[in-house]
Amino acid sequence: MKKILSIVLMFVIVMSLTACGAESNVVEIGHKNFTEQRVLAQLFGTLIEENTDLVVNITEFGGTNIVFEALKSGEISIYPAYTGTAYGAILGESELKDPDKIYDYVKEVYKKDFDVEWGLPVGFNNTYTFAVRNEIAEEYNLKTFSDLSEVANELTMIATPEFIERADGLPGVIETYGGFDFANLKGMDPGLRYVAIEGKKGDVMDAFSTDGKLIEFDLTILEDDKGFFPPYYAAPIFNGEFMRNNSEVYELLLKFDDIITEETMQQMNYKVDTLGENEKDVAVEFLKENGLIN
Repeated sequence: MKKILSIVLMFVIVMSLTACGAESNVVEIGHKNFTEQRVLAQLFGTLIEENTDLVVNITEFGGTNIVFEALKSGEISIYPAYTGTAYGAILGESELKDPDKIYDYVKEVYKKDFDVEWGLPVGFNNTYTFAVRNEIAEEYNLKTFSDLSEVANELTMIATPEFIERADGLPGVIETYGGFDFANLKGMDPGLRYVAIEGKKGDVMDAFSTDGKLIEFDLTILEDDKGFFPPYYAAPIFNGEFMRNNSEVYELLLKFDDIITEETMQQMNYKVDTLGENEKDVAVEFLKENGLIN
């Protein structure tokens, strides 16, 4: 009986060690549910897999709060975040506008309050904006957010539920500009907004400045003339415990420091959204072109 128990115990120990070894060899990367996030996750994941013995697992989440909770809990190790989202949506701040000051602030607070570490910004600023069909822009002479605020009661707005609810989204725009009392306001999944606008189910939509579909659908982008939206610089952020145990991954992702421009990110998004290319293929192409992988 003792011999059997010893064998069973040894089996359990071996299995536990195997499981721990497998788990420690996996990097869990999360991202939100839109194209740019998928591309960024593939950029990070591919660079890691090509330069280490680690295995990358990529998981898609919904909105900001869900993926951030997964990072804090250790369910995921890394995700591509935006400084403006961290500053406004997570920390509920709005005073700062300078990109460097916002980055320094969120870096300090995230480390202190959440044990989350920020990597360096990858280069581009994907800020929120409003986009309208060209005929709407011409009919109402729309060039700025202020112009839109004056005629919103004649137009239908299509936006993601997150933008409608977030303090750094529509509520903040309304507080800053006044007006924006749309005739109709429709919440919609990010991937459906452009088709709805083209089909004239709405007149104006929220958008990110690096959206590839802005090229495809030839929309007019309005100017944030009062500078409400903070800068949304993208950067990898890390679960603190993961980073302490995997400093080489943090160091590796520093290679993205300021190498992706707004135009480059928009083109990568366009290749996926419009040309139908695979996110991983687009990521590999960029990494090879920039000498980050062979």
